[in-house]
Amino acid sequence: MENMNIWCWLIPAIVGIVCALFGYLIGKGGNSQIDHSSELNILKDKNAKLETDLAACNKQLSQESERVAPTKAVPPIVTAETVLPFSAQAAKSVFGKTIKQNDLKIVEGIGPKIQQLFNSFNIKTWKDLSETSVDKCQEILGSGGTRYKIHDPASWPMQAKMAYEGKWKELHKWQEEHKRGKL
Repeated sequence: MENMNIWCWLIPAIVGIVCALFGYLIGKGGNSQIDHSSELNILKDKNAKLETDLAACNKQLSQESERVAPTKAVPPIVTAETVLPFSAQAAKSVFGKTIKQNDLKIVEGIGPKIQQLFNSFNIKTWKDLSETSVDKCQEILGSGGTRYKIHDPASWPMQAKMAYEGKWKELHKWQEEHKRGKL
């Protein structure tokens, strides 16, 4: 009986030691690290090349701006694109009502309150609105509160550009085809 008691303790201890040794060997043998040094070197080389290209572009840009920069004695050139003439008669002949220059309410979907909201963000002319992104228009509307969320400004910069360029027939036709200014 004493011999049996020793074997009950000895066999599980030997099996445990063998299993621990076997697990250690499996764990140590399966630990293979992946070498990423070649990929890292390639990316470092690409980064260095891009930094060199960027420096060359910046240098070329600074040289170009120095070459093209006007002197103080020469006034800037004003082109026809800078200021386009406004014809109230042409607008009235198309729309059948008097149109004031830079009246944002000519844009389908903009009323007096929205015009005031845009004016508070320094967007006061058709040109300003035509150069404003749709995301910025949405941001301005969002600043006015929840009552302005129903408006869709997706077409407002395009309509403002037509008004700014004096394309009254095209603007009127577009507004007739797209009621409520929706694309």
